[in-house]
Amino acid sequence: MIRVLLVDDQALIRAGFRALLDSEEGIEVVGEAGDGAEGLALAERYVPDVALVDIQMPGMDGIETTRRIAADPRLASTRVVMLTNYGLDRYVFDALRAGASGFLLKDTEPMELLQAIRVAARGDALLSPAVTRTLISEYVSRPPEAVPTAALEELTNREREVVALVARGLTNEEIAAHMVISPFTAKTHVSRAMTKLGARDRAQLVVFAYESGLVVPRNSARSG
Repeated sequence: MIRVLLVDDQALIRAGFRALLDSEEGIEVVGEAGDGAEGLALAERYVPDVALVDIQMPGMDGIETTRRIAADPRLASTRVVMLTNYGLDRYVFDALRAGASGFLLKDTEPMELLQAIRVAARGDALLSPAVTRTLISEYVSRPPEAVPTAALEELTNREREVVALVARGLTNEEIAAHMVISPFTAKTHVSRAMTKLGARDRAQLVVFAYESGLVVPRNSARSG
């Protein structure tokens, strides 16, 4: 059973999501919250597998709520999927830094929502290569100045290469083809890099790659 927490200040949105999720076998809504503070309290109480969190709410917004969930060792198994009306808006990269595992538009198709919850629940990032590439071009190309990190020293050369390719938006299969290795080996390199870096999921590898300077956005490289 996948346990889901809904955090959104719009009661109608919550009601629609609950109606859909409650009708689906294998998914249970364990709680609803109308703001971030209440959502955080319910997350601590129920420890859901997935929290669907609105990115913009009065009071404690979705980014701060996500940051606190990700920082709580008791909620290490909880995956946060951000809900937004606007797609890849200016808050997306901040949400990734905070620990979000992915994003959904509020008007997403019902089957896509159900699939997204299952993807997030099994620990995968809900961040398709296409979304990753868009993030890179629209937002990650204007990050704060990269700060070298000692964590880079923990990675082998192969693992650094794999992380860089993840940050460019490549799937495991594309990484395997690029590096002339098997998809299983590519997946193993990705998993080991995540473990060494303490990354919650693939989305966090993208953030690390840019913030550490392992990958320099192409726009920045041209302008520099």
